[in-house]
Amino acid sequence: TNMFTSIVGNVFGFKALRALRLEDLRIPISYVKTFQGPPHGIQVERDKLNKYGRPLLGCTIKPKLGLSAKNYGRAVYECLRGGLDFTKDDENVNSQPFMRWRDRFLFCAEAIYKAQAETGEIKGHYLNATAGTCEEMMKRAVCARELGVPIVMHDYLTGGFTANTSLAHYCRDNGLLLHIHRAMHAVIDRQKNHGMHFRVLAKALRMSGGDHVHAGTVVGKLEGERDITLGFVDLLRDDFVDKDRSRGVYFTQDWVSLPGVLPVASGGIHV
Repeated sequence: TNMFTSIVGNVFGFKALRALRLEDLRIPISYVKTFQGPPHGIQVERDKLNKYGRPLLGCTIKPKLGLSAKNYGRAVYECLRGGLDFTKDDENVNSQPFMRWRDRFLFCAEAIYKAQAETGEIKGHYLNATAGTCEEMMKRAVCARELGVPIVMHDYLTGGFTANTSLAHYCRDNGLLLHIHRAMHAVIDRQKNHGMHFRVLAKALRMSGGDHVHAGTVVGKLEGERDITLGFVDLLRDDFVDKDRSRGVYFTQDWVSLPGVLPVASGGIHV
């Protein structure tokens, strides 16, 4: 929070500037070490799930809105039983009159346990804990932990970095994985001449904390260039990333002991 206050806080509002864009920044090791980072990281997640040597496969439950909690849970069960590792709440699914959050959590937990019992695999559903207040968000995370589900989800840009860091600390202390959705990122990073590139938001997320983050995909319905996307995928995953301007990595970045974040190929795989 203070990093962005200092670097992009006032300067973007100067009337002398027509437009301004922050493409990248190098975070000093001494500053990186003040952050906990992801609750668990890639290796610990694979250990928890007992799934190695392959990508994890998941899907978002559609339609986004309108299903009852029971039908939603049924869809989750059928996806997990059919072979997926994870299913996901859409970022728009929160706590609406047709499906309150607690009902959804209960039916999804039932679906996870049933699918696990029938397949012998560890399954998960990204339960959206994003809420109107930090207290409510933590209440939902506590509920998820008490139900014994492995993972929760948070919208880190709409929810805010401070809330995200608090949730990441809770998740590490209580053995929950944390999936991060990047809703609202295009408001900040889409314009080529103004705003911030997503690689800056990705670096901030790795410090704030998240085990997965949507990193776009080169082929789907959302925009993204191959080399640039692979550049910030490395920034999320690796301990040390060398400068490579052709891939949009403008600075050498040493993450020291910060765990890696699993980049999620988001936005569909169909054009």
